[in-house]
Amino acid sequence: MTHDTSPQTLARRFPESFVFGVATASYQIEGAVQTDGRKPSIWDAFSHMPGRVRGGDSGDVACDHYNRLEADLDLMSDLGAQAYRFSIAWPRILPDGVGALNEKGLDFYERLVDGLKARGIKAFATLYHWDLPLALMGRGGWTDRETASAFAQYAGIVTRRLGDRLDTIVTFNEPWCSVYLGHLMGVHAPGERSMEAAMAALHVTNLAHGLGVQAIRAERPEIPTGIVLNAMSVMAGSDSDADRKAEGRANDFHNGAFFGPLFQGAYPQSVLEGCPDLLRHIKAGDLETIRQPLDFWGLNYYTPMRVRDDPSSPFPHVAAAPAVRLEKTDIGWEIEPSGLSHIVKDLYGRYTLPEFYITENGAADNTGVENGAVSDTMRLDYISTHMSVAADLIADNYPLKGYFAWSLMDNFEWAEGYSMRFGIVHVDYETQVRTIKQSGYWYRDLIAAHRGG
Repeated sequence: MTHDTSPQTLARRFPESFVFGVATASYQIEGAVQTDGRKPSIWDAFSHMPGRVRGGDSGDVACDHYNRLEADLDLMSDLGAQAYRFSIAWPRILPDGVGALNEKGLDFYERLVDGLKARGIKAFATLYHWDLPLALMGRGGWTDRETASAFAQYAGIVTRRLGDRLDTIVTFNEPWCSVYLGHLMGVHAPGERSMEAAMAALHVTNLAHGLGVQAIRAERPEIPTGIVLNAMSVMAGSDSDADRKAEGRANDFHNGAFFGPLFQGAYPQSVLEGCPDLLRHIKAGDLETIRQPLDFWGLNYYTPMRVRDDPSSPFPHVAAAPAVRLEKTDIGWEIEPSGLSHIVKDLYGRYTLPEFYITENGAADNTGVENGAVSDTMRLDYISTHMSVAADLIADNYPLKGYFAWSLMDNFEWAEGYSMRFGIVHVDYETQVRTIKQSGYWYRDLIAAHRGG
């Protein structure tokens, strides 16, 4: 793919108000899992179970961000980040999921948002990035309807305390992962492998989002409120009628199961028919609750989902189709920048959606430090090509307002442990030394050019 990776050239293609940020998540960077009253999350339990996470890794220490907050805020400042997308650890705020408030946990996020404000960096908060308080698993976690009410209570508390300093707030990050990877495929916490559990978690999560938005708005109606979805860029493996239909079913199952209730107040018909377990969880008034008007939404995009028809597999009766492009990131994901425009155009064609941000985009590039530097050229190329597509979308009048690089720094990559590095800053896990990578300097130059331009 030929394109100009010069940060100055690319910067000119974005409007003046465009926001360039960096993103992280609590369990992936904070560590300090038993500090200041925090109790375990489902990821603490899951990562300590043998065989669940590569290398037996856990988030016990991670990037020790909890203890290195000020230095990490300075690092964002050095990069010129205009916004920081972070997540709040529910088990720091309400260690048992409900009940007693933990002031010391809230203090950490008070210091975080105050530190961002002091540096002129916008605060983009996520309430849930997969670290459900373990105490709530006793009743069934996300498969139990009570968890939706617990989430709403937590959302209200955080909004009341931090809302005056937040620029945006998001209920969930990638519910597709917590629902399907956690309850259907078993590769994320809590490690369930059951369509029945997945359908319960799907509806309870959607309901929690709706109740959460209501709780946020009851406290501070002025904060722009939304959700972050890793919508799948579903592409048929061939032009055959069977594969085209498979693409439609996959779209319903992977995207429509979230976008339908959120933006249309209805689940896709094919999902209701193909997953009959879902229907018994839907109570009168639920779909109205779920369909809250949102100020924005976030899209996380990394790689396309290529599918072919496979009647022998459970709904949506699809199998993975082979990659089209040879280029892959170190985690094995196909690099296909056009997948980004494909999914945006598809979603805006199907639904009435508000403005959006690309809330995560990046590459696993495991290049190490040599002579004090990291020349992660594959990541730099990945980010610049995808940003070029983002600029094209703006030129086509899609309401894209910002871009967040995933991630600020290398961190705990869930089931992959520390084996995959997504940061634009390198972390030496032995010493906790941070080293800005070539991609980080490039991103810094892009933001500087955009600010100056």
